[in-house]
Amino acid sequence: MIAPIDIAILPGPAQKLVAADAPPKVQELAAKGIAPGLKPADTVAVVVYLMRSDRAVVHDNAVATIKNLPALILQGALDSPDLDPAIIDALAQAYIARIDVIEKLVVKPSVALDTIEHLARIGSEEITELVATNEVRLLEHPRLIELLYMNKATRMSTADRIVALAQLNKLELSGIPTFREAVQAIEGELIYEPSPEPTPDDLVYVETATIAEEIAAETAATKGAEPEDTHVEKAEGEEEVVKEKFVPLYKRIADMSISQKVRRATLGTKEERLLLVRERNRLVCTAVARSPMLQEDEVDLITKNRNISEDVLRIIGSTGEWLRSYSIKKNLAENPKTPTMMAIRFALSLRESDMRMFVKNRNIPPPIRDAVRKHLQKRK
Repeated sequence: MIAPIDIAILPGPAQKLVAADAPPKVQELAAKGIAPGLKPADTVAVVVYLMRSDRAVVHDNAVATIKNLPALILQGALDSPDLDPAIIDALAQAYIARIDVIEKLVVKPSVALDTIEHLARIGSEEITELVATNEVRLLEHPRLIELLYMNKATRMSTADRIVALAQLNKLELSGIPTFREAVQAIEGELIYEPSPEPTPDDLVYVETATIAEEIAAETAATKGAEPEDTHVEKAEGEEEVVKEKFVPLYKRIADMSISQKVRRATLGTKEERLLLVRERNRLVCTAVARSPMLQEDEVDLITKNRNISEDVLRIIGSTGEWLRSYSIKKNLAENPKTPTMMAIRFALSLRESDMRMFVKNRNIPPPIRDAVRKHLQKRK
């Protein structure tokens, strides 16, 4: 947490403006940036300090002013070599869309880690590039690598580069749920150096995201919150067929590298996950199972599918969040790809009526049916 500005560091006239006993009207004007005789940096310091005021009018004036500082005041503050961390943070949040402002803030010696983390978390492509190029800071604060990777605006080439940096320095990044998959995915891949413009691979990645978001919007408009599977349901043993509306996305994904697929599996749309979870490459399909974006309704669809990888089902079956759903546990118990001991455990936790159906269902593997039969006999 960034400490508020220490009033003692302000010049005397500025201290009088922010003092608790300052005349309300004078303080209201100061909150608007009207502070004759003060240097630009001190004027901004007063405005930032008054953003914490208990006086509603003063607070509101200051919040409005920090977002619309006169050009000369803003520039003068940015040129100051010793801005307080609280001032830098306030400006970074107010001018998040101004790359010219952010460029000057991120190189300030006094910039707080909280400010850099905020920029890494929500910054645009240009801002994340600024943060990502300071490798010394990334290694000192690995949380920044996690935030950059999980920020959808970060270029794919940059995501690969910072994952490679983490791997080289033997970092374990729990803040990236699919970190191990991401590390393995870049093995043997070309890692691009920082560049002013996106690489061709970056453009492919962005195009894929655009297609996916358009399809997601269309699906939401017709299906609402209910997920639509990307494949036509087929009898067991028959090869699944991609639905026509998802073919453009399917083809675009097919052209992506493994590391790109892993990141789309981590951060993409429902439709992308339902396509990628069927990938034969273990890194890609398990990335879907570990994605923080994954929703219960998707997991319900995935666990019903008998073509899904055992690795995916094992991860889902080991995730407490999904096991609160009776439907998912039942799906896992029924799915022949679920590891046997896991399937038995779930089968024995089902309602008695469902267990009796299991015993009769020839599609359930014999070891599971036998375990359920013995369990029911013990109940008698």
